[in-house]
Amino acid sequence: MNNKFILIFLIMGLLLTACTSPNASSTDVDQDKKDHLILAIGGEPEEGFDPTAGWGRYGSPLFQSTLLKRDKEFNIEYDLADSYDVSEDGLVWTVKLRDDVHFSDGEQLTAEDVAFTFETAAASGSVIDLTILDKVKVVDPNTVQFFLEKPQSTFVQSLIATGIVPKHAYGENYNENPIGSGPFMLEQWDKGQQLIVKANPEYYGEFPYFTNLTFLFLSEDAAFAAANAGEVDIASISPQLASQDVSGMELVALESVDNRGVMFPVKPEGKETDQGLPIGNDVTADKAIRKAINIAIDRQSLVDGVLGGYGTPAYTENDGLPWWNSESTTQDGNFERAEQILSEAGWSKNRDGVLEKDGLVAKFTLLYPADDQIRQSLSIALADMMEPLGIMLQAEGKSWNEIERLQHSTPVMMGFGNYNPMESFNLFSSETQGEGWYNAGLYSNATVDSYLEQALEASSETEAVQYWQKAQWDGETGYGLKGDAAWAWLVNLNHLYLVRDGLDIGAQKVQPHGHGWPITDVITEWQWTEERE
Repeated sequence: MNNKFILIFLIMGLLLTACTSPNASSTDVDQDKKDHLILAIGGEPEEGFDPTAGWGRYGSPLFQSTLLKRDKEFNIEYDLADSYDVSEDGLVWTVKLRDDVHFSDGEQLTAEDVAFTFETAAASGSVIDLTILDKVKVVDPNTVQFFLEKPQSTFVQSLIATGIVPKHAYGENYNENPIGSGPFMLEQWDKGQQLIVKANPEYYGEFPYFTNLTFLFLSEDAAFAAANAGEVDIASISPQLASQDVSGMELVALESVDNRGVMFPVKPEGKETDQGLPIGNDVTADKAIRKAINIAIDRQSLVDGVLGGYGTPAYTENDGLPWWNSESTTQDGNFERAEQILSEAGWSKNRDGVLEKDGLVAKFTLLYPADDQIRQSLSIALADMMEPLGIMLQAEGKSWNEIERLQHSTPVMMGFGNYNPMESFNLFSSETQGEGWYNAGLYSNATVDSYLEQALEASSETEAVQYWQKAQWDGETGYGLKGDAAWAWLVNLNHLYLVRDGLDIGAQKVQPHGHGWPITDVITEWQWTEERE
């Protein structure tokens, strides 16, 4: 028996467990088919389902609900909150809660639960950054106040992305047995295999059409095989599989800010970090090299050739989001302008056709994670694209551990993409130089720093937008490709799904970094558009 048939056999076994019982009647099964979906949309959350440890920050927390949320146009809407306001000095955020919300165990959600959630998250040391939070105060059962160390307009994203957990039912195993006020509740988790959830009868919002969901934890190849066998209703797949038709299913391509681009070390060589890691790259420290690469890239060719057309050209870390500066883009594939920039900066081709300046040859290694086919293909394609310009890139795959040691001195094919403008601060502020994967190129620009600080100190996200945009390009400088060109962004991936014919998955937002779980953000809108047989 070959691997494909073994896989299908295993999947069918999981589905029989999830969808049937020994005494199920034909009527029960028909109803289950109508109200039950089988999904293979992504990997298993390694840390479980605890929002205080990061669950749900990309997309919906599913089991929990949040104080605020964003609509398709990224406008802020109320969820658990009835209202919120910010003090004139930006230090106190007061949130009023609706009074009709209960957790799935029937207990009412109050300000005590909100305070407990944020205090727990702040103390967790997880990926959730609440270092700006000084304290949380419960004013009354429906009112909570957040006191910040200093003004920060992006704190609103914490209210949007943090699912609220119950103080009375939270413990060390909460991540495996979550209780929340979201549209679904956990019924069964077979680790490494599947997650079965059912509709939360206590849910205060629009009750979901589908009352039972089974999530299968499959690779994209395995998910495709399951879709081909007719065993799943939604499958997350890679661009390499998108050209193959699957009977009874439609290919849905969702736009995203899940980007890929080259991070450039911007400092010259010669120094080391406190840990003894090398800093700087003499070639990419030259702004003319970085700008020429940005201008010479034919991004649409990368979309067509590497992604099979399933993506869009990328120019920044936040294309199309409200804080994106469209003026920071430029014309693609302009070799003539790129050559002019290099010539004016003193670069000229040697007898081998490679650019050289004062004995420095325009050659450098471009690192990518060895197990990532798309990043490998982008790296190789970019190297081929730059060779006629006289810039020689050597694409090389390494482990993430190796890349982490080399990232301050060697360009890396990275990926980001977030609904939070704080990502721009993290990637380009002088304050974040060398912090984990943030600002790995050690970029610094005092004018950019000033704009980033003004964006944070603004009284609202709306007021902050102008400063986020100026940090990218203010007409004279910025971190974007018209300014310091600290990165060469290449493409935004489409997130690809095979969706059962007749299944409407709602009005999806532009997707963030991370294929899979974000599609569940509007899961209460999902429904059949035709009667299923």
